[in-house]
Amino acid sequence: MAAWAEDEEIVCIHPGGPRLVGFDAVRTGWEQLFAGDTKLSFRVDEIVVIETVGLAMQSAIEHVTIGDDAKPRGTAIATNVFMRTPSGWRMVMHHSSPAPTTATGPHAGPLH
Repeated sequence: MAAWAEDEEIVCIHPGGPRLVGFDAVRTGWEQLFAGDTKLSFRVDEIVVIETVGLAMQSAIEHVTIGDDAKPRGTAIATNVFMRTPSGWRMVMHHSSPAPTTATGPHAGPLH
């Protein structure tokens, strides 16, 4: 949680999960994700960053591995938003959704 802003307006959405709002809810969500005995590992690639004076956005592809298996068991698309605080850059939003399995280009899925 050291990467997160200590604020009640932070938001976190894990794939298929509810919208968690506030520091305590976000912390509990991450604790539940890592509560089991199975080791979860995340590798990110295709990172895109937009940065302004006080706000930054990162979009990345997350590859999730379970245990000692080197082959990813799932892929998600994540968006992270960071705010510059007196303590440095802190996350205020994490939203991750399952990646489509049949995408063939930048407009393969529905537009909104």
